[in-house]
Amino acid sequence: MSTVLVDAGPLVALIDRSDPYHDACREALREIDDPLGTVWPAFTEAMYLLRSSAQAQRALWDMINVGAVRFMPLGSDDCPRIRELMWKYRDLPMDLADAALVRLAERERLRRIFTVDRQDFEVYRPHRLGRFEIIP
Repeated sequence: MSTVLVDAGPLVALIDRSDPYHDACREALREIDDPLGTVWPAFTEAMYLLRSSAQAQRALWDMINVGAVRFMPLGSDDCPRIRELMWKYRDLPMDLADAALVRLAERERLRRIFTVDRQDFEVYRPHRLGRFEIIP
């Protein structure tokens, strides 16, 4: 089983019924059989985007607590590559959450990513992996 990386957008969309990607993300989630993994920067971004609702933030924590999504580790040895990625894609610009996900993809050899940020993730090229397989 290979992990599917999860960006902040789907984490928000799955919780917020008013999000324009809510239905597409719920449907895509039904089709994903592999475990979901994310990184602290993406979780932090999602938490920030849900800041107007304590209930929504609690639901986001619940996704972690029940194991629906698991945190994947980033260490200080990942920081130079994350910094390099943010510099390489500065014209987009690439944010910390995206850079952390790309770094994790490179390190763990993961190509599938659950994101609503198709425009940027179609541009990103994880080293030795080529293009991401974007869900939905």
